[in-house]
Amino acid sequence: MATDRPVTLAAITGAHGVTGEVRLKLFGEGVAALKRFHAFNDSSLTAQKISDDGKGGAIARFAEITDRTQAEALRGTVLTVPRAALPPLAEGEYYHADLLGLPAISSEGEQLGTCVAVDNFGAGDLLEIERPDGKRFMVPMSAAAVPEWSEARLVIAAAFVV
Repeated sequence: MATDRPVTLAAITGAHGVTGEVRLKLFGEGVAALKRFHAFNDSSLTAQKISDDGKGGAIARFAEITDRTQAEALRGTVLTVPRAALPPLAEGEYYHADLLGLPAISSEGEQLGTCVAVDNFGAGDLLEIERPDGKRFMVPMSAAAVPEWSEARLVIAAAFVV
């Protein structure tokens, strides 16, 4: 895994108030996980305060943003940290960023394509695999469907290959 690769934790969705605070859409485990970090985007944004917005997102104040105009100008900006800054994982855990781009093969050795997305619609993570012809299929990230994965590849049980 590339430990220097930036990992996106949130995105600025707009201004909040007139003093430069911004609204954030979170991509991680919530506000508490985001608060572990103070420097984002190669230290170009320094968090002074991050709080829960009560709606599944967050409100943040960055030292570099001092008014609403600056906050609005950053709409769509993603907040990243280096992969190496993330906490270590327990056995069987993974970061979505580590799965993206991995080649996928079937348990029978067939080259299936590449993992291009990890989605979660409430029932668990789904891997989206893009075949070489551009067609895509999804498979649940479960022990039955993905019996093996490493930093080099994903192995997908043949019964789950579409």
